[in-house]
Amino acid sequence: MELRHLKHFVALAEESSFTRAAERELIVQSGLSSSIRSLERDVGSELFVRGSRPVRLTAAGRALLPGARRTLQESERAKQLVRDVRGLVAGPFTIGTLPLHNRDVSCRFVNWLASFATAHPGLDISVRQPGRDRALALVAEGGLDCAVVTGAPARLPGLRATRLSTQPVVALLASGHPLAGRDGLALADLAGERFVDTYPGHESRDLVDLAFAERGLTRRISCEVVDLPMVFNLTRAGLGVALVPARTDLPAEGVVAVPLREEGLVHTVDLVLPKDPATSPAAAAFAAHVAAG
Repeated sequence: MELRHLKHFVALAEESSFTRAAERELIVQSGLSSSIRSLERDVGSELFVRGSRPVRLTAAGRALLPGARRTLQESERAKQLVRDVRGLVAGPFTIGTLPLHNRDVSCRFVNWLASFATAHPGLDISVRQPGRDRALALVAEGGLDCAVVTGAPARLPGLRATRLSTQPVVALLASGHPLAGRDGLALADLAGERFVDTYPGHESRDLVDLAFAERGLTRRISCEVVDLPMVFNLTRAGLGVALVPARTDLPAEGVVAVPLREEGLVHTVDLVLPKDPATSPAAAAFAAHVAAG
């Protein structure tokens, strides 16, 4: 059983697509298929359901996946021990991120990553963009060294978080809306409105749902969409109101952002890492790099 076969197996299990897994591993799809078949011969069992879309693990594949991840982590840890002796931060470094709709935060992230790469030319840096919950799970499992996430839960078993940004949430209304001229709004003022929002599970949606529930309020969501740009467009068209982070890059015309008179309703961005000693040297170095500005 070869490590590269396990690496390809984990990539396919996580991506659920031969195309995406091959792109991630920088090999052709035929090479990935051959690698998976070799591993299946080694373990004596099929690991994926043939012909399924998306690609699904068999029972044997599900049983192998945790051990495969641990083996790859231990292999990388052994390599890192040698690098540590040599005083190097080198090797693979994979960081997760989410769509960062605040241009300032997004630019800071890119600048941090670029300057970090310059400072550590021995690193092979990769960026992944799963959803928040998947990113947190991958950091915990070792599939990501660290991740920049929005709306991280207060409790993160096995993980630690460093706050990068805190933004108040504002009400976004079409410029002609009757409430657009107010200098502040409470959630109760908006309870009777039609809302435009992302789907449940999106970090900004979950934050607002929780805020309404905690206050015993209900709201009517008339439009559920995938991303914030569509939220802006539908709000500007007068199809509902929205609650968004204050420093989101809002459209220049047609909408008004009104502050909320609500304590604690904030949108957060955090750098999440495994707790020591599971933090990789590269992740620890990146956290220090970010802290230094």
